Amino acid sequence: MTKPPLTLYLAAPRGFCAGVDRAIKIVEMAIQKWGAPVYVRHEIVHNKFVVDALRDQGAVFVEELDDCPDDRPVIFSAHGVPKAVPAAAAKREMIYVDATCPLVSKVHIEAQRHADNGLQMIMIGHEGHPETIGTMGQLPEGEVLLVETVADVATVQVRDPARLAFVTQTTLSVDDTAGIVAALQARFPAIIGPHKEDICYATTNRQEAVKAMAPKCDAMLVVGAPNSSNSRRLVEVGARAGCTYSQLVQRAADIDWRALDGIGSMGITAGASAPEVLINEVIDAFRDRYDVTVEMVETAKEDVEFKVPRVLREPA
Repeated sequence: MTKPPLTLYLAAPRGFCAGVDRAIKIVEMAIQKWGAPVYVRHEIVHNKFVVDALRDQGAVFVEELDDCPDDRPVIFSAHGVPKAVPAAAAKREMIYVDATCPLVSKVHIEAQRHADNGLQMIMIGHEGHPETIGTMGQLPEGEVLLVETVADVATVQVRDPARLAFVTQTTLSVDDTAGIVAALQARFPAIIGPHKEDICYATTNRQEAVKAMAPKCDAMLVVGAPNSSNSRRLVEVGARAGCTYSQLVQRAADIDWRALDGIGSMGITAGASAPEVLINEVIDAFRDRYDVTVEMVETAKEDVEFKVPRVLREPA
């Protein structure tokens, strides 16, 4: 039987970013250095496939530091943690390694600097997301106020409108955030923003690639996890950029083939914590059903690399 033709557009950049790459490497190197088990507070990155693979190597994933024994190393996830967490680990004299993405750490430093200058912080982010919890936890309670939408900006109660600064979660929609920033600046003209956009290069690049790809596609799939903020934003960006069928899948098994019946072009991208092996699995699933022609839609090249902490580079 002849397979129907399909043009498969592949976004570039897609998948792993430097912060995710570094976080995974930190867990693997910790297991090599100290042996199993090594404890990890929260999912190291938001991807079940990655977490399961590290669990197989000897990582034990826990929700809180209280779930870890004193005598085994613990790693903090790429999303960052409140200041109280490393302080508690140090008090217990635990070996701990912080896998917080350096671009998230930059936001933490920024927030602290503004607080030292007597400014109250507003954070643009998603309530309950580990990165938001980690950033807000850098300062005492009440010093960081969270806004998620333009509507929130209208109701947020600040201490002094003349002494404010804002930071953002690194994995937000660039376009949505621009609207919230504009609303903040309109209501609080004296508010101080970051010197350079807090939304990280990888989030921005993946969204730009989707914007370029979406108008060409009858449908688009984002390979990523449901709890991955940057993956979910890619789905939204694709739909807004003209691809009405824009869906998130964790694996090829999640593809709804009936919904794709009759398509002639397909876009594929992946969130920053999705490994290339899962993207290839999805492409292979399309090759099984279609006569596929792959076309790359490249909008940027990435060569960023982050060093792992010194403790892992030193001999045991």
